Amino acid sequence: MDTRARPHPPRPWYRTAARLGQTAWLFGNLYEALVGMPQLLADAHAARAPRLLGPGSPLRYYAPAAPAMFGATALTLVRSWQSGGDRRVITAHAASMTVAVALTAHLVRTVNIRLLTSAEPLSGHDRRRMVAAWHRANALRLAALATAAATLP
Repeated sequence: MDTRARPHPPRPWYRTAARLGQTAWLFGNLYEALVGMPQLLADAHAARAPRLLGPGSPLRYYAPAAPAMFGATALTLVRSWQSGGDRRVITAHAASMTVAVALTAHLVRTVNIRLLTSAEPLSGHDRRRMVAAWHRANALRLAALATAAATLP
């Protein structure tokens, strides 16, 4: 009987791409939380042109990678499902990603667009409210992304 360990088959390219994209998304949002990205955008409001893709916009670094990451993630989930992978893990991953996407959409709609495109100065109250809302939702998004990272099939 051969007791040598058999090498694991190589991971498919799309799983690696999904893992890299999701890791970048997780650490990108962690970085934004640590540096206080919404506060920085609010502070720079008077000095920057109101543009969605202007300097400091998170869209500049997330938009190019998002389609590849979401495509690779979808392909990973479908292939895992088709090959008889653990349905609970696949479902947990899909649910976590869905929560992260929903929270991102909420933040883009309620905070980012206003911070990036408004030509009007923000009141102190609005700034505090938007920054606090961003940090609360981002903490939930980070938890969802960490769960997704732990459950990628």
